[in-house]
Amino acid sequence: MRHSLPQNPQFYVTAPQDCPYLENQVERKLFTALYGNNSNRLNNSLSKQGFRRSQNVLYRPSCSNCNACMSARILSAEFKQSKSQKRIRIKNEDVIRVVKPPLATDPQYDLFKRYINTRHPNGGMSDMDADDFTAMLEETNVESKIVEYYANKNGIPELISFSLIDILDDGISMVYSVFDPDMKERSLGTYMIMDHNDLTLEMKLKFVYLGYWVKGSSKMDYKKRFRPLEVFTDDKWICATKATNRNSTNESRSSEKQGIPIYLPSDQ
Repeated sequence: MRHSLPQNPQFYVTAPQDCPYLENQVERKLFTALYGNNSNRLNNSLSKQGFRRSQNVLYRPSCSNCNACMSARILSAEFKQSKSQKRIRIKNEDVIRVVKPPLATDPQYDLFKRYINTRHPNGGMSDMDADDFTAMLEETNVESKIVEYYANKNGIPELISFSLIDILDDGISMVYSVFDPDMKERSLGTYMIMDHNDLTLEMKLKFVYLGYWVKGSSKMDYKKRFRPLEVFTDDKWICATKATNRNSTNESRSSEKQGIPIYLPSDQ
């Protein structure tokens, strides 16, 4: 018997598990699969509603008593560099950007392992092998690219950072980023975000989607340095400075959280 794929996306909720960002909190995620010819349109639509992509899955937090995890994006045309960000840009004037198809390479994997072992040795990606890494980069059925950054070392270009991005109809979504952990003086994480903002403007797009910003989490503090920053909360994008955390067991608030609508592309 042949089974056809459902016409409309099917949404599911993960089982509760410990929150990786806030102590004494439990997280759940709402997710759906990306498949078929409509994947790009679905990715575009749901990214505007706070979803993120991981391989062929789109997800967003669905925690009944907390809204601390908010999808964040930079308004590219209005971005204002701070003095420290201007200094970081000057430090990286020698860096060369190369945009490529989403194909994994050995230098990328080597840099990824050094990055993970140094920055996130106990994280969920610490045991990823080369096949897992290749799947993370290459398992995409939307418009994705790899953005690589090179600096000369003894006259030879050396890969110092890279990112996996999705090209949306209104911006660039930074899916995952890696940089050389030994080049702290370059502040490559900050530089990459600024350069992705440049790339967004070059492509005549509006936003750089940064993933989730968790107010109160030291791991996520760096995102608020990119201003103006918008976050998606309560079914709308607002300025990050106006966002407030909700952490309550109030039943009505729980119902309100679960009732946030999802808007699908018009031909769904």
